[in-house]
Amino acid sequence: MTIELRRDLDFIVENTTILFSQLQNQSVFITGATGFFGKWLLYTLKWANHQGGYSIKITALSRNPNQFIKNHPHLAKDVTFIQGDVVDFAFPNQHYDYIIHAATPASKKLNNEQPTLMLNTIIAGTQRVLAFSKYCNAKRILHTSSGAVYGIQPTNIDNVTEDYLGAPNISNVKNAYGEGKRIAELLGVIHANETGIEFVNVRCFSFVGLYLPLTTHISIGNFINNGLNNEAIIIKGNGTPKRSYLYMADLVIWLLTILINGENKEAYNVGSDISLSITKLAQAVHLHFPKSPIEILQKPLPDRLPERYVPSIEKAKNELGLKVITNLDQALEKTIKQILHSRNSNYLL
Repeated sequence: MTIELRRDLDFIVENTTILFSQLQNQSVFITGATGFFGKWLLYTLKWANHQGGYSIKITALSRNPNQFIKNHPHLAKDVTFIQGDVVDFAFPNQHYDYIIHAATPASKKLNNEQPTLMLNTIIAGTQRVLAFSKYCNAKRILHTSSGAVYGIQPTNIDNVTEDYLGAPNISNVKNAYGEGKRIAELLGVIHANETGIEFVNVRCFSFVGLYLPLTTHISIGNFINNGLNNEAIIIKGNGTPKRSYLYMADLVIWLLTILINGENKEAYNVGSDISLSITKLAQAVHLHFPKSPIEILQKPLPDRLPERYVPSIEKAKNELGLKVITNLDQALEKTIKQILHSRNSNYLL
């Protein structure tokens, strides 16, 4: 483990001590535990147990736990793995206090090429998790939803709020992911009404940190990958869309806070409210890779306002005291250091 990652974990635990006191001796079941969010959650819960003696029982659902354990032996230690797919996994015969449902194929390729599979996976997976929550007598579920539930953010809205009533255009099959997340949120709220098992949604936006996918549709990951490979930083569009990025250590603090203190049946935007254009993002990454020039493949269209995907986080700030702590330059520096370390290790971090 890098010094940088250890500092991140200490930072998370120091900022969530009160929360961990409530998680002491509790059991947590995590779907999507081997993904981007899941790895950070496993690291944090294990570190809290190691440093604070909280004795949190951690169970992770994975389709291929043996491969994950092989690649991440130290991360997998002291975690109980259940093999299965989120849509039909066999229920372990034991009680869990909390469920974190983070299993979603956040793949643009899958969404575009197999929208039926995307939609069915989100809905069936959520239904399975809800049924399991009743079976294991859970008291609370945290569901990782997405800012995609709002549909296309109007260009005249700088930061979209949780009460915005826009939605994905269901005439476009590419909106299977966003509409699936809307249905999953509704299923959870209905389940909470019917069973009394608390359910809270986090509408997640854009993030950066170790385990960030580097070769998919995510611009910040692609730019970092360009720099690591000594390539030009390629902007495939015109560079005008607005985005914002929350560092993963900050994200974990947010997720744990909302898991414990979020209002039942409510939704909270999770991300940074500090927006920048894709061009500005490329320039920020370029500062860490000065030998990688920036290339913009398209020209901006005249008289067209930039597309936006930026949350308002006032609700999380005002109700739960959450805030953006790590700025983008710090986040990039930490991320790049940790990726380089993982590439130079005998196994993945």
